[in-house]
Amino acid sequence: MAARTKTAKDRPSFRCTECGWQTAKWLGRCPECQAWGTVEEYGAPAVRTTAPGRVTTSAVPIGEVDGRQATARTTGVPELDRVLGGGLVPGAVVLLAGEPGVGKSTLLLDVAAKSASEEHRTLYVTGEESASQVRLRADRIGAIDDHLYLAAETDLSAVLGHLDAVKPSLLILDSVQTVASPEIDGAPGGMAQVREVAGALIRASKDRGMSTLLVGHVTKDGAIAGPRLLEHLVDVVLHFEGDRHARLRLVRGVKNRYGTTDEVGCFELHDEGITGLADPSGLFLTRRAEPVPGTCLTVTLEGRRPLVAEVQALTVDSQIPSPRRTTSGLETSRVSMMLAVLEQRGRITALGKRDIYSATVGGVKLSEPAADLAIALALASAASDTPLPKNLVAIGEVGLAGEVRRVTGVQRRLAEAHRLGFTHALVPGDPGKIPAGMKVLEVADMGDALRVLPRSRRREAPQEAEQRR
Repeated sequence: MAARTKTAKDRPSFRCTECGWQTAKWLGRCPECQAWGTVEEYGAPAVRTTAPGRVTTSAVPIGEVDGRQATARTTGVPELDRVLGGGLVPGAVVLLAGEPGVGKSTLLLDVAAKSASEEHRTLYVTGEESASQVRLRADRIGAIDDHLYLAAETDLSAVLGHLDAVKPSLLILDSVQTVASPEIDGAPGGMAQVREVAGALIRASKDRGMSTLLVGHVTKDGAIAGPRLLEHLVDVVLHFEGDRHARLRLVRGVKNRYGTTDEVGCFELHDEGITGLADPSGLFLTRRAEPVPGTCLTVTLEGRRPLVAEVQALTVDSQIPSPRRTTSGLETSRVSMMLAVLEQRGRITALGKRDIYSATVGGVKLSEPAADLAIALALASAASDTPLPKNLVAIGEVGLAGEVRRVTGVQRRLAEAHRLGFTHALVPGDPGKIPAGMKVLEVADMGDALRVLPRSRRREAPQEAEQRR
């Protein structure tokens, strides 16, 4: 009897484990998602029937579940507790990602020392440095504790062995991309290795009731390196942000199963380590006895926290055919839009042929539309060489028609400005409750907003002076 011909259903096929793309032959790189080493062989799915098994724990009404087991424990760093929603929950897995040199290891080493106690041991596992290098940094920032254990390992089985020996309440792994499992093929940091390491540590955390902090690398685009599945598996995802040339660092919550994601922790990085800033607004201001042309203050919202920030602008005569447009801490597109609105709606014609420089103070990045009015007033003040009134803040979004639109959280912004001593504010219409003793001017468009510039001290623009001659 002739052998049965192999049908297409019986032939082995290959499929990408990341995007699901299928092919009839193996490839090293998936043509669909461009991932390396993710194309694996799979055959025709066999029909299987899963019989009911033995349950480990009986289902109970949700009202009878003991919620005290998920009570958060403080990390010893109030700013980090703010972002986490009160602290670390037993069994929770937190992923902290950030660019190289931003201060991730310094922050977590400080957390490891402050959260360690006789009842709650902490295990710090480093895969990027030696134990002596971590000890030097611990001496510098004062992160020495008898209940803080340190290990330098890159093998997953060795890390799990340390968990059995130390029995910590908190595990810190720096970083998840440097640890590999000997049972999985591939170099450390590969997608298969990251999935296996993260999965093993998540299972260990849930079984032991141990909190885990994982450090993650980022790509050139700022996204977390590794498979997207990693962010889905963990309970909390935090981004550590900051300019390496500035002292300010921000920890922003992206995902949090135990709290909100609209909180931001502020830190200051210095030679002695990293410290939390309960009131960071002073970093973004320049204290002067008299106002200076080209400066305007605004109140931005980082999460639910209002921060008073300063916008600076400078305009000079251009020496080249195409004038320069340079920004720092501001979005170039929004600055260009404010320049167009000022020329068309504000009738300021001297900006088109001048070099324009705009920046923020203290390294803060202003990306929300509520800073539009402050950017426009700073540019107008610099163009006319006329300072804005002292103790003035400007809040509002500016449209292409020149109108000033309402923004969220105006009352919180005004309350923060009043707390810091500012007495005057420009806001859109209907701002709500105004702090006592604060004078608020409601503006409908850029024409109303530009009236705050004293005309008697305004310097003539070059084109206007030429027309008068």
